[in-house]
Amino acid sequence: MPLVTVKMVPGRTPEQKRSLVAAITDAMVEHTNSTRQFVWVMIEEVSVDDWATGGVLVADQGELATRHMKPREEWEVPSE
Repeated sequence: MPLVTVKMVPGRTPEQKRSLVAAITDAMVEHTNSTRQFVWVMIEEVSVDDWATGGVLVADQGELATRHMKPREEWEVPSE
């Protein structure tokens, strides 16, 4: 019985989570010869205040770190 844990910041819709869980389940069935009913997927949402990249809390990284919480068409493109 495979158990897949996905850790991500909050902000995804239930539909996005359904799609993610279905895709992960499909991949596990295809690549591990498991059956769908025995593939477990657990989503753990971790606050942007509770993790960091590059030594900086995600909450302090601004738009680039949290833009996924908005629709893609609203993402700001960083200037170079």
